[in-house]
Amino acid sequence: MLDRSRPVVVIGQGYVGLPLAMRAVEVGYTVVGLDLDRVRIDALGDGRSFVEDISDATVRAALDSGRYRASADYDTARDFGVAVITVPTPLKETLPDLSFIESAAASLAPFVTPGATVVLESTTYPGTTEELMVPLLEKGSGLTAGTDFFVGYSPERIDPGNPRWNFVNTPKVVSGIDADSLAHVDAFYSSLVERTVPVSTPKEAELTKLLENTFRHVNIALVNELAVFADELDVNVWESIDAAATKPFGFMKFTPGPGVGGHCLPVDPSYLSWQVRRRLGKSFRFVELANDVNENMPAYVVQRVIELLNADRKALNGSTVLLAGVAYKKNSGDSRESPALRIIQLLADFGATVLAADPHVVEAQWPRTAERRELTAETVAEADLVILVTDHDRFDFELLERQAEAGAVTVFDTRNRLGNPSVHRL
Repeated sequence: MLDRSRPVVVIGQGYVGLPLAMRAVEVGYTVVGLDLDRVRIDALGDGRSFVEDISDATVRAALDSGRYRASADYDTARDFGVAVITVPTPLKETLPDLSFIESAAASLAPFVTPGATVVLESTTYPGTTEELMVPLLEKGSGLTAGTDFFVGYSPERIDPGNPRWNFVNTPKVVSGIDADSLAHVDAFYSSLVERTVPVSTPKEAELTKLLENTFRHVNIALVNELAVFADELDVNVWESIDAAATKPFGFMKFTPGPGVGGHCLPVDPSYLSWQVRRRLGKSFRFVELANDVNENMPAYVVQRVIELLNADRKALNGSTVLLAGVAYKKNSGDSRESPALRIIQLLADFGATVLAADPHVVEAQWPRTAERRELTAETVAEADLVILVTDHDRFDFELLERQAEAGAVTVFDTRNRLGNPSVHRL
């Protein structure tokens, strides 16, 4: 069914598209990695990766094989057999922004030929594939989806920095606009991953992605609000969570934190809430409540910082605060929507001098309102207070514990990573 003589085009060479492109090269496809960011394309062309899970050596090997090309020109998509769209779907003033999908579909459409397969992976609301993407592809190609070419949706499940679950061993949900389309989409992904999970239509696949992240979002909001109340009640919420996690049924462990970040949790549930309100005229109350709780966690962190400094007879205005971690999750350089960014801005607004350390975040993603430092004894000595925001394994946690125990600096741990009783916890 798959014609491997025709190239695979992956539109978007970020955290989702690049691992997909590299895997397709690995199993023998010829791949064009399309991205309109010319800085990114130039880096890939030089064999340099900006995604933690993909090494420079992997990119160089793909280039050396002669079966991978990074390009910013849609003309390189000619005669493709499979095209996968992995572009961002951010929120714009709280509303879904599908402009990247629209642009990608419209630009790809003139190169759609009979027998080709187009798959959308970008997170979006149920109905996007059939109601938005298909008409654009048909208009630009002059062909009919399901008759002349095949269309499907397969939600991405990339988890940067996860040492156990990767692109290959994570089950891949697949769908098509009809039986033939599903067969083509399933055949393609079956050649890349260990297991596929077919569902009836793209709408079910689109909802699957939103359900996965809404589930996490709501449960994280639950423990975040519980952490706020537990502190006021003088209860160790972390100990209670660990104890509850020993129950072998009926409980799944989620932990509090300074907020949610990345390309999924702050965005995906809002797509679902927006679609429910738009189509049904109803409020998705769980999502809206979870948004409210999680979006206010950075402000709560700063409020705790103010209280801790006050206990030391210091004002936040004029104090130096050091953030350990800028990325939204441990061992990753992804700072998109990271709660650290909001914390930094709030601290600066209160008049604090903000220092930050993160060995994973590249300079292009570094917040301008925070002075970049390394997490060393000298840097900690400059600070009136240290906030552990992201518990990267590369950090010297013993250093923070020693300094806190010696009374040299106040340490506020938002991840419960530090064991010393002198450390304050979320």
